[in-house]
Amino acid sequence: MAEQAVDTEGEPAAPRKRQPPSATPASSTSGRPPEARSECSPEDRPHRSPEDPATPPDTPSDTPPRQRSAAGRADAQDGGVWGGATRAVLFAAAATVGRGFAGRRRELLSLRADIERAGLDTLAGRKAARSRVLLIAGRPGWGRTALAEELARRLADDYPDGVLSARLTTSAGDHVPTERTARELLGRLGVTAPPGADEDDLSEALRTALDGKRVLLLLDDVAGAEQVDALLPDEPDCLVVAVSRGPLTGVPDVRPCTVGGLDVSAAVGLLAQYTGPTRITCDPVAAQSLVEECAGQPAALVLVGGWLAARPQASVDDALARLRELPPDGGDLDHGARPLIRAFRLAYAALPSAAARMLRLLVLAPGGSADAQTASALAGCSVADGEAALEGFAAYGMLRPRGPGDYQVPGCLDPLLRERLAAEERPAEVELARARMLERAVRQLHACRLAAEPAGSPGRKKLAGMPKPLRFSSSAQAAEWLEARLPTLIEAARLAVETGELDTLARRLVAALTHALTAHRGAEGAAVELYGLHELVLDVARRRDLPVERAAALLNLGDLDGGAGRVDQALARYKSALEAARASGDPYTTGRALESIGGMYQELEDWHRAADWYGRALELRLSRRELAAAARMYARLGTVHGYAGQWGEALRDWRAAAAACRRAGDRPGYARALSGAAGAQERTGRPREALRTWAEAAAAARTCGDTGLHADLAGHAADAMDRLGGDPAVARSLRRTARKSATAGAEDTGPSPESGEGNPADLRNQ
Repeated sequence: MAEQAVDTEGEPAAPRKRQPPSATPASSTSGRPPEARSECSPEDRPHRSPEDPATPPDTPSDTPPRQRSAAGRADAQDGGVWGGATRAVLFAAAATVGRGFAGRRRELLSLRADIERAGLDTLAGRKAARSRVLLIAGRPGWGRTALAEELARRLADDYPDGVLSARLTTSAGDHVPTERTARELLGRLGVTAPPGADEDDLSEALRTALDGKRVLLLLDDVAGAEQVDALLPDEPDCLVVAVSRGPLTGVPDVRPCTVGGLDVSAAVGLLAQYTGPTRITCDPVAAQSLVEECAGQPAALVLVGGWLAARPQASVDDALARLRELPPDGGDLDHGARPLIRAFRLAYAALPSAAARMLRLLVLAPGGSADAQTASALAGCSVADGEAALEGFAAYGMLRPRGPGDYQVPGCLDPLLRERLAAEERPAEVELARARMLERAVRQLHACRLAAEPAGSPGRKKLAGMPKPLRFSSSAQAAEWLEARLPTLIEAARLAVETGELDTLARRLVAALTHALTAHRGAEGAAVELYGLHELVLDVARRRDLPVERAAALLNLGDLDGGAGRVDQALARYKSALEAARASGDPYTTGRALESIGGMYQELEDWHRAADWYGRALELRLSRRELAAAARMYARLGTVHGYAGQWGEALRDWRAAAAACRRAGDRPGYARALSGAAGAQERTGRPREALRTWAEAAAAARTCGDTGLHADLAGHAADAMDRLGGDPAVARSLRRTARKSATAGAEDTGPSPESGEGNPADLRNQ
């Protein structure tokens, strides 16, 4: 059912009615805490006055254009997730609040000192064999990532070759495969690794790329020492900063720095970034007590600060009282997690019901990364409303801005939001929201592919008829969007395949992503991404027992393996594809698999096996009366028979190829087949026939209109004339013709794949 959900911007995307907007959480149901119903009582609701810093979001002097436009567009929509009063206060607060790094002076000094301190190798009189590793250890939500990023910012000038960062654990707690991380880092270094390369090859390629460079490598959310060890550079001038929950046993000479709560002055300063200095100055004792209630935990302070920022009339003491009034919860038993859980409950309960629903649905976004389109699809609202909601969540401190219009669910909040999702949403609603998100991604990718077509083409006309939020104004804009969202889109496809609940949508998403990448990058430029996408298709095909799709995925993977030089692996893929193709009874994939197996044996120079498999493919093509494909098989048989020294067989194959091309109307193929036959005639001791056939090949090339082919075959025919004692005048004439065609701008393309690439039959120089 969910896989059939229609996601059309501006039209209903879910069968459930959307709730009306509400400025208060009083209408919230389904498991909301009791304090939520009285959160915005009349005496606590913000009042606007000339002195009040909270002004409506359309006030030009106070609200930045981007925030004003998002709030204004959402305000104009019915069913917005922010009520009018809430939106006015929230966006005014977001416009006036500053954000910055707070405290951690002692930790920063300690980390910098560890960089300069001599390592174990130095103390032993040896040169350091690997990079220095600094470990910032602590639980999520205690500011460990912020500290690492601030350290990297301050050290950036010391590492002129750049700062590279990677996250090794997803928001959902899954480990990121090392090969994916290594490939991502190689891409940032400008190094392209072959598609399908394994973890060891990619790790070695990364170390090679970092040799002789001064790079700072920031590894966030490290789950274990093996993740760091696989990425650790051998270059002593590089520095690795790892962020982890605990120690990295197994990494030699690691320098740990454990992160706890902020000191009181830094914590109060962080709180003041959200509340402004006035409320802190008016009640410093309450501010200090609030910091103690939050145990100095930065994530908890940010959530409470966001709650206060949205309520200019509330005092710091009000926030402290609300925190203390919260009833006990199961998470309170974990004293380390207690401050964050209580701050989250306070902030979450203050959200309007529609906003709370959107927030908990955001954990379904791939990697916890969401833009307005993703939020809109998950919640079933307009794009403008989704954009306004994301900006509001960021003002609350519940999301982290990653870039223009792009937001990240903090890792420390992900489990809390997933808990609320499981408690407040039915599984069918969760599946429907995920289906809407995938459907929106498919539609965006379809628009992206259409934008790559030429202006005035049917595809561009179709693009013009799509809803405005999905359209791209140019191919360049579509390509830029694709590159920016590519990691998220690939993660969405991977998660869709992994869950196994929406396989039809997953297959559509993979297909749409494949087409968009091929349209903008070309098959060769997108080979790395295509390899992973074909593997996803293979997973779905195996799970759903889809033999045709399994065969197609194996064939595509085999092509990429063969192109990367992994011939044995490609051969195994092709043979598995042949089994699947025969099981499905599909002649197209069967024929392609037979040809591909022959091609791999030809690559291995096993001419007899190559001829055997090409012969099987030929029988299939002849039985289906596919002339063009049969001509291609005859040409490939002529090629391998020539390599095997079986020139009589090769001559028969090339003659059959020429006859098939002539019947199929393939003039270029006919000319190439004649050239192959002429070469075979030379090797079988038939010089006069060879001269005549070379002349026919040159004449056929001239009539087909391919100047490059004509130049190539005319030159070969002239060489044959000289070699076999032909008429010198005819040879000179052929050379003049070849030069004329070449200077006309023709390009020597050589034999095409359709006519038997790599034709060895012309052994004129032997």
